Amino acid sequence: MTSSIPVDHRSPALTLKLAEQINAVITRPWNIMEICGGQTHAILQYGLDQLLPEQIRLIHGPGCPVCVTSLEAIENALTLAGDPRVILTSFGDMLRVPGASTDLLTARSHGADVRVVYSPLEAVKIAQVNPQKQVVFFAIGFETTVPAIAASIQHAHRNHINNFSILPANVLVPPAMEVILGSEALVVNAFLAAGHVCAVMGFHEYLPIAERHRCPIIVTGFEPVDLMTGILMALRQLEEGRTEVENAYSRAVSLEGNLSAQALIKEVFEPVDRKWRGIGLIPQSGLGLKDKYKAYDAVSRFGLAPTPIPESPLCLAGKVLQGLIDPLECPAFAKDCSPTSPLGAPMVSAEGACNAYFRYQKGN
Repeated sequence: MTSSIPVDHRSPALTLKLAEQINAVITRPWNIMEICGGQTHAILQYGLDQLLPEQIRLIHGPGCPVCVTSLEAIENALTLAGDPRVILTSFGDMLRVPGASTDLLTARSHGADVRVVYSPLEAVKIAQVNPQKQVVFFAIGFETTVPAIAASIQHAHRNHINNFSILPANVLVPPAMEVILGSEALVVNAFLAAGHVCAVMGFHEYLPIAERHRCPIIVTGFEPVDLMTGILMALRQLEEGRTEVENAYSRAVSLEGNLSAQALIKEVFEPVDRKWRGIGLIPQSGLGLKDKYKAYDAVSRFGLAPTPIPESPLCLAGKVLQGLIDPLECPAFAKDCSPTSPLGAPMVSAEGACNAYFRYQKGN
């Protein structure tokens, strides 16, 4: 992969060659979890799971930020959307995620001012041209979205834009990996870490996790060659008894990551406990605003105080998000639950495992 000739990361020939190498290396069963929903979609879209030997079990992790945004956070967003003083802004994939009784798209059809934005800075601009309104940005996502959210808060603070705030719901990958590795119900032998998260944060945070849990962690991209290379690297470690962090996505990721982005995050945010939908409370797995920027927290500004809300008893999305079952094992899959009539977030999101199975397998 170090040749000066550009690599076609979707090359069928190279993908098949890597599959052959994987088959030659493996001697026993192994469980490998891809942490990111984007990786899950690529694996199913390109049929990579069909190229792997039966001894490899791919487990789909909770790496879909839309899917793990708690019901309580969605209910907070719906409460804000119903406030005539508020313009609620959000990334588009949150609008159809079901809350306890409805979703933001339905709320918008009933007259709520809910607007899709492509960046949080766009929400700040909406606040500037609508000074009579309170503009709230629904701040979801893993570490990849946080620098832009931090920049928007800094911009609002410096320019005294006091009618802008965020509904904090960002989550962090490493604490979730710790919870998964500590589970008695699930055995994960190796992780494929999400390349886009590592492009921001680097992968130094994974070094103590790999050492403490004796679990190889491979940083990968999202193309077939990236993923098959990552699986091969994980298998070589497992078969040789090594437990290291390796980078199969060096064209985009370094050990240190984007130091400027990390500094911006640390300036505005601090780790907080956060509830993950379908999983529960994970300590220090979210980001909350530091005291200097607390005025931009919509939960405090609007006095939001949600109560715990139960999930639909028909939906097993929580077990899917924890990697305990595949979507096909949920009795509601493709019956009571589909992308046009979802019961759980993983069927809605473009990164959700249930959505991927529906699109590429549909129960077959």
